[in-house]
Amino acid sequence: MASVAETGETMSVGHVFSRGFGVIVDNPVTVFGIAFLIGALPSVLISWLQQRTVSGQMDSEQIVGSLAVAFGSIFVSLLLQALVQGSLVRATLAYARGERATFAECVGAALAVVLPLLGLVVLMVIGIWIGMIFLFVPGVMLFVMWSVASPALVAERTGVFEAFGRSRFLTKGARWKVFGIEVILIVIYYVFIGAFAATTFTATGSNFATSVSTSGLPLGWLIATIVSSTLATTVWSTVQTSLYVELRNWKEGLPEQSLAEIFS
Repeated sequence: MASVAETGETMSVGHVFSRGFGVIVDNPVTVFGIAFLIGALPSVLISWLQQRTVSGQMDSEQIVGSLAVAFGSIFVSLLLQALVQGSLVRATLAYARGERATFAECVGAALAVVLPLLGLVVLMVIGIWIGMIFLFVPGVMLFVMWSVASPALVAERTGVFEAFGRSRFLTKGARWKVFGIEVILIVIYYVFIGAFAATTFTATGSNFATSVSTSGLPLGWLIATIVSSTLATTVWSTVQTSLYVELRNWKEGLPEQSLAEIFS
């Protein structure tokens, strides 16, 4: 089958966003349920537990315990992020094929590749962070080049390093458009963060720090964090997978594999 790229057509930014938001509209219970139950809610609970382990005066044993909790929280957060991303990849691929994935199917697909996906996320974060140190631009380039590595790993069951190479291949020739899509996603993300900050300030006024030190994280902060995190995670993951689908179609044409074959 001739690829879309061979016909002279270009990768469509509009298709990326319409497909990404389409899966949310078509299957809201599953996608928001995944982002809420696996992503946002546990993350807020982790933040709450971290805050509860920190006090004004700590002895050496308490400091060691707090550091252990902090490192453990980072690992658990990355693991949860990998699960959410993998699950939403499954939901988005189903929508792209005119199907609808259940919550169990999405989580099952993510669990099947959770360790490689976790390794991919960790290596990606380290690589981009190092790139950002060196004049910022290399980090941005790596971020764009590796933008669809996670969907590629889940959909194609590649290895970790093969997923990086696959993303590099798929984004080649369209990286300015990919960069534009990522910028739009970052803007959307910070809109959610801004709304969260405004809600928190409204709920707690200017006494947020005082409230935290005396009675813990305010309820308004917890609710706003859960809502904003659920929305941001859902949009980010579905659009990223939609970008993978668009790039794959553009480079190689519509794949003939069924979802049953992909996730068997």
